[in-house]
Amino acid sequence: MSKLTNSAEWNAIEQHYQKIATHFSMKEAFESDKHRFKKLSLTFNDILFDFSKNLLTEETISLLLALTKTSSLKDKIEQMFNGAAINITEKRAVLHTALRNRANTPVYVDDHNVMPKINHELAKMRSFSEKVRSGEWRGYSGKKITDIVNIGIGGSDLGPKMVCTALAPYATPKLNVHFVSNVDQADIVTTLDKLNPETTLFLIVSKVFNTQETMTNANSARRWFLESAPDKEAIKKHFVAVSTHRRNVIDFGIDPVNMFEFWDWVGGRYSLWSAVGLSIALYIGMDNFEQLLEGAFEVDQHFRHTDFDKNIPVIMALIGIWYNNFFKAESHAILPYAQHLSRFSAYFQQGDMESNGKSVDINGQQVDYSTGPIIWGQPGTNGQHAFYQLMHQGTKLIPCDFLAAAQSHYHLPEHHDILISNFLAQPQALMRGKTREEVIQELNEIERVDKVLIASKIFPGNKPSNSFLFKKLTPKTLGSLIALYEHKIFVQGVIWNINSFDQMGVELGKVLAKAILPELKNDDIITSHDCSTNALINTYKTLR
Repeated sequence: MSKLTNSAEWNAIEQHYQKIATHFSMKEAFESDKHRFKKLSLTFNDILFDFSKNLLTEETISLLLALTKTSSLKDKIEQMFNGAAINITEKRAVLHTALRNRANTPVYVDDHNVMPKINHELAKMRSFSEKVRSGEWRGYSGKKITDIVNIGIGGSDLGPKMVCTALAPYATPKLNVHFVSNVDQADIVTTLDKLNPETTLFLIVSKVFNTQETMTNANSARRWFLESAPDKEAIKKHFVAVSTHRRNVIDFGIDPVNMFEFWDWVGGRYSLWSAVGLSIALYIGMDNFEQLLEGAFEVDQHFRHTDFDKNIPVIMALIGIWYNNFFKAESHAILPYAQHLSRFSAYFQQGDMESNGKSVDINGQQVDYSTGPIIWGQPGTNGQHAFYQLMHQGTKLIPCDFLAAAQSHYHLPEHHDILISNFLAQPQALMRGKTREEVIQELNEIERVDKVLIASKIFPGNKPSNSFLFKKLTPKTLGSLIALYEHKIFVQGVIWNINSFDQMGVELGKVLAKAILPELKNDDIITSHDCSTNALINTYKTLR
């Protein structure tokens, strides 16, 4: 057994779980304790975090909190904020928190304060974004830029895309933003078909400027652009790089003056706070981008300095461990009741599953416990007509997070009231369920004899959820929400004793793809792989 599962704290939770799993009723807990919400909810600024609709008691939280001591969580938090190389496999610091360090206190990596570099890039982002947004920066023909195309993949795409979608009400009507990530030619072709090269600005986002998918799309964009441009000099007005690799940027043909920098201690899935978020700054303006940073920074302070029993990311993480490791829940649904948060679940699908989808601990040992859950979801109310059936009456336990804003950016109040009524009703329905007696009472005399109908209408209830209710989806609030989830993921990784900051699992498929690619350049019969892969390659060659 591992040190974690063999610990007294883990065993105490296991024993507590045996009691909860068979006897605990949320419905009865609310009926017997009128103060349950007050005891099991927290606030941060105008964000309310309600975790009272969970299969737990105050004793459960107390037992789970003990795991923070056995894992030295407090020390690990300080190590992260202070620039220690906590990404042990790549021997790197993990400092997305420094990118949004609005207090500008020194943060050191290898005895060098990184804040001057960060501030320099932020100032450069402000200058450039203001020139583009004001029309001062113009294309080669003298026309204003009307469209931004962000070409990246993974965190270089998902983060900016999610934020730009979420904060669309703050965008200027003068600029459209587009995102290209998939190497499938449909992505780049259908995007470019709508654009005018004279008024299009490309942001090529790649850490080392050699990511296969990104550079394939970037090269196609460059060819498309040069079909209309007078010469290669025009690239200077239409292509910008966000990268760590100056030489590769220059070789691509981008003026190094148009290169924005980030650093190897910025992980891709945590990079939207850096120059990777340039598309965000262009779309919503630098003032709003800095509000995004401010919201995250304030959560950083909350996470770093608040006692764990009142610490929202810590409580989020512990509740997740409770279900993942003791109830054996395999997934977690993120369900924003906000159309502008339509990419939020997908963003944290990467954020969580790439971070904590690990089976080896920081000592190189196989773990004997479940780590990261499957993260999924989509906006309400759409999801209610898609997969909520399984959540309510299926055989799987699916803990959920519901998120909603009290105020809308738009002016159809009847819509918002319907939306919020559903946001409020779904967690209540998951918790309460519907008993056999309640079903029978609702049916008419003829239907009451139909046993199959009665059984089909029973809802077991006792299904757990968290609810986040906030005033309005502003840049600052969004920054706070993102940071809350980021730190939740970090806490879980610490307790599971895994490295949440590498992603070795994405590499093998890329290596094999590079080996297969040359074999697709001719019509030869392939026999060098397993029989399935050989057959697929040879069938592809026949069909193409």
